Amino acid sequence: MTDSPPDLRGRRILLGVCGGIAAYKAADLSRRLIEAGADVQVVMTDNAARFVGAATFQALTGKPVRDSLWDAQAESHMGHIELARWADLILVAPASANTLARLAHGLADDLLATLVLASDRPLAVAPAMNRLMWNAPATQDNLATLRARGVRVLGPGAGFQACGETGEGRMREPSDLRDDVAGLLGPHGPLAGRHAVVTAGPTREPIDPVRFITNRSSGKQGYALARALAQLGARVSLISGPTQLAVPPGCVRIEVETAAQMCAAALDAAASAELFVGTAAVADYRVQDVATDKIKKTGTTMQLALVRNDDILVRVRAARPDLFMVGFAAETENLEAHARDKLARKQLNLIAANRVGPGRAFDVDDNQLSVYWAGGQRELASAPKDVLARELALLIAEHFVTGP
Repeated sequence: MTDSPPDLRGRRILLGVCGGIAAYKAADLSRRLIEAGADVQVVMTDNAARFVGAATFQALTGKPVRDSLWDAQAESHMGHIELARWADLILVAPASANTLARLAHGLADDLLATLVLASDRPLAVAPAMNRLMWNAPATQDNLATLRARGVRVLGPGAGFQACGETGEGRMREPSDLRDDVAGLLGPHGPLAGRHAVVTAGPTREPIDPVRFITNRSSGKQGYALARALAQLGARVSLISGPTQLAVPPGCVRIEVETAAQMCAAALDAAASAELFVGTAAVADYRVQDVATDKIKKTGTTMQLALVRNDDILVRVRAARPDLFMVGFAAETENLEAHARDKLARKQLNLIAANRVGPGRAFDVDDNQLSVYWAGGQRELASAPKDVLARELALLIAEHFVTGP
């Protein structure tokens, strides 16, 4: 799947780049921040310039790189003070052991250290260094000092290092740092501060202690949509059936297994929600009598009595008549007719429908959706599920904000 960025439009990030081989990742980070809509100003140390040229960052950001306290044109107007006030967030990535020490001790011997000292804006550092330097008592003491002052330490990761060793000290990946920035800056976007509930994935209905009935849902579309809503500023409660997917940034996952458990969790979360999106592939039926012991193979056939599960969307709508609700419809035929019937019958605000079958929707990374509402519709063309989720989240936000 492709990488769908958060919404950082209008946010101003001062990116401090220090010396170290990880400086090349800072170029990718600046690109990702800009793609998310951020305004990025790069400040480089002298040592950083030995690894990556200033022209690279200028080409990516569209701004001249700042690297000296002795820039006569900038400092004639107290440029370092202006920069310190300009940023919404100062992010030092990579942050070398040397820079961490200088920041911890309040030095002001270059432009980056000076503007950090002169700023009251949030400060985050993404350490990058050899594993022994990272574990050195002096480095850990400096980090403790910075944390005590409210500095956010992002990473590092562990793995193979440029020096040939393996261990902690790798700079956190640029896409993760970009998401960290979005989280540090707080809710931003058309759904800022809103509580959204998303159901995702399959349910499992037990037959006996080792067998169950389920479906082919991977949860990818639901998780992608939860992430997209969080990127638009929502606080997302993600009620998930069994999947192997990681929790999206900005989401709190509530794990369930059966349809009954998902229904109970949905009703509980919906009580305080302003937006509910049901993407989960919930089993329509469950086994009437679940065996307490493993069923032994005794004949050529076996019959299971099934009973109908509660419809989660119907239950939530009955409990919350005022809630903005979005449903999903997976169909093999008569897509629009079935979707619009479900839209009306379950009193939904929007419904996203897609065709399913071999090579469609399930077990693949792409999808396409037809979105319907009373008196309108929109087609979302085939795209990776996270890209599609972004388009759908924006459409949901548009209808949610403007109302019926």
